[in-house]
Order: sequence, then C-alpha cells, then structure tokens
Amino acid sequence: MSVLFVDLVGFTTISEARDSEEARELLSRYSELARTLIKRYGGTVEKFIGDAVMAVWGTPTTTEDDAERAVRAALDLVASVPELDQALQARAGVLTGEAAVTLGAEGEGMVAGDLVNTASRIQTAAEPGTVLVGDATRRSTEQAIVYESAGEHELKGKAEPVDLWRALRVVSARGGSLKSAGLEPPFIGRDRELKLIKDLFHGCANDRRAHLVSVIGIAGHGKSRLVWEFYKYFDGIVQQVYWHRGRCLAYGEGVAYWALADMVRMRAGIGETEDASSARPKLSAMVERYMLDAEERAFVEPRLAHLLALEEAASGDRQDLFAAWRLFFERLADASPTVLAFEDMQWADTSLLDFVEYLLEWSRDFPLYVITLARPELHERRPGWGGGQRNFTSLYLDPLSERAMRDLLEGLVPGLPEHVGEQILARAEGVPLYAVETVRMLLDRGLLVHWRRCRASRRGSWSRCFRLWCARRC
Repeated sequence: MSVLFVDLVGFTTISEARDSEEARELLSRYSELARTLIKRYGGTVEKFIGDAVMAVWGTPTTTEDDAERAVRAALDLVASVPELDQALQARAGVLTGEAAVTLGAEGEGMVAGDLVNTASRIQTAAEPGTVLVGDATRRSTEQAIVYESAGEHELKGKAEPVDLWRALRVVSARGGSLKSAGLEPPFIGRDRELKLIKDLFHGCANDRRAHLVSVIGIAGHGKSRLVWEFYKYFDGIVQQVYWHRGRCLAYGEGVAYWALADMVRMRAGIGETEDASSARPKLSAMVERYMLDAEERAFVEPRLAHLLALEEAASGDRQDLFAAWRLFFERLADASPTVLAFEDMQWADTSLLDFVEYLLEWSRDFPLYVITLARPELHERRPGWGGGQRNFTSLYLDPLSERAMRDLLEGLVPGLPEHVGEQILARAEGVPLYAVETVRMLLDRGLLVHWRRCRASRRGSWSRCFRLWCARRC
C-alpha cells in the first residue's frame, strides 16, 4: 500500500490577507483539483484536514504500480497548485509499506498505523514545491522516476534517521518501459503547452468529441518531446487509452498513407517488414477483437489489408477506403479514448491530409484525439490547415528563452564549466535539441565524462549520485 500526504504552503497567509469568501473558494478549487488528480491516477482520497489531503493506493485492490501512480499523482498535484494562485505552493510525501485496513470502509478511517503517521511526517519534511518519498517507494518506482537524495531526516517516532528521496520527474512509461538508454534532458520551457494538450485530451474523452491539435515548430524545438511527455502522462493514469503513432516519410514508393499504416500495424502487432503470411492472421484477429459486427468486419478488413499492402487492391474508390478506415478508428474510440499522433506532417501526402480532415468531420462525436507534428512548411503546402474544423487547436513552439536553456543544461549536466555552457547556449540559439546533441557529442568524444560517487548509509546499503564535469578544456 502507498500513502500520499499533500498540504498547501502559503494558504494561511492568503486566508488572513483576503476576504473569507475568496479564501474559501480557493480552498474549494484546490480540493477539487486534488480529488480529480488522485482519482485520475487510481488513488482514493481518505480525508481532507484543512488544506491537507491524504490519499491511498492499494485498497480495496492492489496493483503492482500503486507506488508509481502515487508518486506521479504527487508530482502532478504539486506542479498544478501554483496555477490556482501564484502565492500558493504544495509539498508532498509518499510512503509504501503495510498498514491496517478497515474492510468495507470508504473515506476517512480506511487505513491506519505507522505507515500513515510516517507518510505525514515525510510530507512535513518536504520543501515547498517538492515531493519526498521513503526508501521503499523509491526502490519500487526508480525505473520510471528520477530521484535525488534528500539526505537523512529525524522523524518523530523513529529511533534512527530515515533516508528520504526527492522525486524529480517521470522518465519512462509505467514500470520503466520505453525508457531512454542514454541521457534524457529535463522537460523545460513547455509546461503550458503540455498542460493544454492534457486538458484538451480530457475534454475530448469526457465530452466524447473529436479534437485536432496541430503542433508547429522548426526542427529541434521539441515537438516529439512534447508528445513523449504526453504519452508518459496518460500511460500513468488509470483510464485506458488507445495510442497510435505514425511518421510521414519524405520520399519513397507507397508512402502516401505510411503514417496511418504504421498505426494499424502497431495496433495489430505487425512488424514493418513482416511477411504477409503471418501479418494477415494478426490483422484478422485484431479486426475481430475490436469490431463485433460481422458485416462491419467484412467491410473493414480487406481495406485495412490494402492499407498495409497485404492485398493488391480493394474494391471501391478512395471514399470507400476512407469510410472503412474511419469506421475502424470509431470502433476503437467506442471502447476507449483513442489518440492518433502523426509526426513529420510537413511531408504528408495530400491524400493523408484529406483523410485526417475527413476523419475529424465525420467522426466528430467520437473521442478521437488527433495530434499532428509538423514544421512550418506544412502551412505552405496546406494553407489554413485545421482551421475549418469545429474542434481545432494550434500550437506554435518558439525557441526556448535563455533562462530555460540554462535550466536545461543545468539539469542535464550539473557542474558544466561556465565557458562551455556559454558556448553551447550561443550556438544553440534557443533550440533545445542542438544543446542536447552537443552535450552527447562531448560525451562521445571523451571531452565530458561521468564522475560517480557512492556513499554507504548508516545501515550499510548503497546509494548512488551522478555528476557531470568537463575533463579538459573544450
């Protein structure tokens, strides 16, 4: 079981300085935010105590990722509180272990014991705007979440100091899947865009209305990273989401609908170069799983096979193909919110652009969330892209500010010599990918090296810290 405590920092000062009705309304919005996020990550609010909230994961049912969801919820809630009021901050503590559970209880009184008391004291030890966790929680979640040591803390009721860890950010899908093998820089300077993408997704899912988000930016500005952060987010919530991702190719034969075919292959578990003899049965099984009506299956399957080049031709014209492909995604969306992420849309064939617009028009009453990533050239090829859609949002990614770029480098390579950082910043000109690739190049050439420091804790276990520094002048 995992227990989360969160409380507000600064609310007492606000309540003394403002009208009581205004303070009460702010507290009400905070309570609603906490309930929404905790529920979204699969937790249960046990109780509110003034401006503090306690939530639990692991009762009445336990899952292997309860601890991870609790930490994800804590990070999300702490990050969201200043959006309610810039004068507010939150701090959180998470602890995983055993607790006494009252069977059949709901709300206050569900759990009790040392786990609850210690989690509350961990939260009290946290600095404003941070999340602290115990060692058991860190061990359960470190494949997906980055931590740094917060040192040993004297906690009331504990005979010995307790090692605590500060949760920094999520770096993978649940359980550490899809984690980058190399350096992943911190996500800097795009928080507003990510929040908007998340909010629009939940609006699409709750209202069951299709939505198109067009993300435009030059190469290296963080379009793919933005979508990766969104994927990590919804992979951590309890709501099932059907995810599809496809990339448009700049050249080649048969690439008009390549990105769409990528998505269908992903859903069916078909490899890009898989032989038709094994791919076709997988396609049939996938269609049967998601399409219950036999007539619909008979209509859709051969046209999906045509999309994947498993059949030479399918009967009917382009509109006939569009109708079949649309029906397939509608049936997916009937079951769960469905995301279609198209990358490099500046290279998309006109036919694919036509299909996306067709899908959004004809499937507007389904929770289909379409994200397109493109360079500005898309608007040269398709002026007014998305503008005629009922539910359309356009995001343009500008270069990062100098401050954001400095934060990026500091988070990626703490201790980088100042003169090296200044050179990287000057050449990057606000393009985050340039800065990240420059650091990777320095590492590959041996000009930048890792320095590892290990220390033994009082109980004999080992914790590891990592720093980066310049081995010689670059």
